[in-house]
Amino acid sequence: MNRPARDQRSFARAIGGAFALSAAASIGLTVVYALGGQPQIEGALIGASLGGLALGFVWWGTHLLPQGPFVEEREPLTSAPAERLAFTEDFTRLAQETPRRRFLGRMLLVAVGALAAAAVFPIRSLGPGPGRSLFRTAWRRGSKLVTEEGGPVAVGDLPVGGVVTVFAEASVGVADSQTILVRVDPASFRPLPGRETWSPQGYLAYSKICTHAGCPVGLYEQSTNSLFCPCHQSVFDVVDGAKPVAGPATRPLPQLPLEVGPDGLLRAQSDFTEPVGPGYWNEGS
Repeated sequence: MNRPARDQRSFARAIGGAFALSAAASIGLTVVYALGGQPQIEGALIGASLGGLALGFVWWGTHLLPQGPFVEEREPLTSAPAERLAFTEDFTRLAQETPRRRFLGRMLLVAVGALAAAAVFPIRSLGPGPGRSLFRTAWRRGSKLVTEEGGPVAVGDLPVGGVVTVFAEASVGVADSQTILVRVDPASFRPLPGRETWSPQGYLAYSKICTHAGCPVGLYEQSTNSLFCPCHQSVFDVVDGAKPVAGPATRPLPQLPLEVGPDGLLRAQSDFTEPVGPGYWNEGS
């Protein structure tokens, strides 16, 4: 049932007011965010902005669009000429852009545009994309292995069964570059294919960041050649590529290729050949 023209004008004004409220709230949100933000005020303005849009849509659909129910008879399938003419006139009338429709369309555009403008600030505050930075650490070809105190590690410094945390020189304390260095009996393990030159004189270096949740792996048991994560009890087999043998971790610790320099100091052949950190890196692979 069509409503009287006066009622339609009243509802159109109400809908326009709802969209105007939404636009005003979005503009206010932009200003508040640009001035430093205030969570409670921002929440109220977001609610008003989205609520105004929702209210306008509900009123538009409830009061200005044709109301049902609509029943279409299955028979007869043909229409009389008069019915086809009436349908054509109704369709043409509804398709015409009336002043009320132009008004509501413009108000809707203003409301949506203001909300989109307000969204620009929080999106910009996310900062630049990480790019490939998450795939790199401070390790480079020729980087010396140094302890937390900054001292270099020579090939004879660790006995078999010894363990120490090391970093790339000039990057001591950098979280993603922390590495655990273990020395094992070279006769007790067989390097993985392609890693035959990575562990000179039994030195093995693995990322200290657990591949389960990122905790530091720092406990070594020489009798079983196992590294333990104290957070969730993941266990990694040092002499088998640091593959997980217990606990929730499913991905081996990335291994750092090592070499002995002319000065007898341990150095990196390159950066880690795979990303360090939790195992989401290889999800879906």
